[in-house]
Amino acid sequence: MQIYIQRWQALSGNIRGSIIILIASLISVIMSSLIKHVGQTIPVIEILFFRQIMVLIIISPVIFKNRATVFRSNIYGMHLLRASLSIFAMYLGFTAVVNMPLAEVTAISFARILFTTILAILFLSEVIGLRRWTSIIIGFIGVLVIIRPDPDNINIYALMAVTSALFVSAVQIILRKLSQIDKPSTILVFHSVSITLVMAIPTYIQWVMPSVDEMIFIVMIGSLMSLMQWMFIQALKVGEAAAIAPMEYVRLLYAGVIGIVFFAETPTVWTLSGAAIIVGSTLYTMRRNALKSAQK
Repeated sequence: MQIYIQRWQALSGNIRGSIIILIASLISVIMSSLIKHVGQTIPVIEILFFRQIMVLIIISPVIFKNRATVFRSNIYGMHLLRASLSIFAMYLGFTAVVNMPLAEVTAISFARILFTTILAILFLSEVIGLRRWTSIIIGFIGVLVIIRPDPDNINIYALMAVTSALFVSAVQIILRKLSQIDKPSTILVFHSVSITLVMAIPTYIQWVMPSVDEMIFIVMIGSLMSLMQWMFIQALKVGEAAAIAPMEYVRLLYAGVIGIVFFAETPTVWTLSGAAIIVGSTLYTMRRNALKSAQK
């Protein structure tokens, strides 16, 4: 075992980070697949509620250790806004996962990088040039290619996926602000506790008693979600964000294969074409963002 650890540590930080991202991306798609399966009989909000319960269990040592100060903040409104947007983002995103092909939802989810750039301009006063604006517009054309909006036949789940990507981006922008003011423990705990409390009400209203198998899957979903988030954090610790972030696009491959094998979903030409456009534009956007940051 020691020799394998030494070989692992001998790799560069970017290679280690990329490998971790590849594994975390697979875990992400497996988790989405389980949600898609369980969501056929159990309400999405109930699945998310149980997931949050598991998160609270995991972070309970942080709550106990910092119980005297962990809920102190001067910006409760911003915390509540982030929690509210997170709830909508998760609910809309996973409802889309349950009702759409995995590859399509996965491709649309990458639009969050484009949304984040736009929101950073609006709320963080960041300035971008013509090339990045062009890249953003092309990226959204890719989203339109996938969802193919038709006034006479609107795909509500595709709209949910796009709105979820927008809300995820907004959550990230708010998090940037919060991280400059409050402690990480306060941000983490307030977010998790508030989301769990709010989700408890609709979960009670829509409650469906899960079977033993469904409960096992729900526990797996919560565990995989926490593991995935931990792995993404570890990847960013050892590697450069600009170098390892593109590795996340392997989720498209994972989603396509799992969709074909387990859900009999065959990606359409529209999905593949739109995904290629989105990936290309977001990769360019990330590269330009990295260059912009390096110049500061």
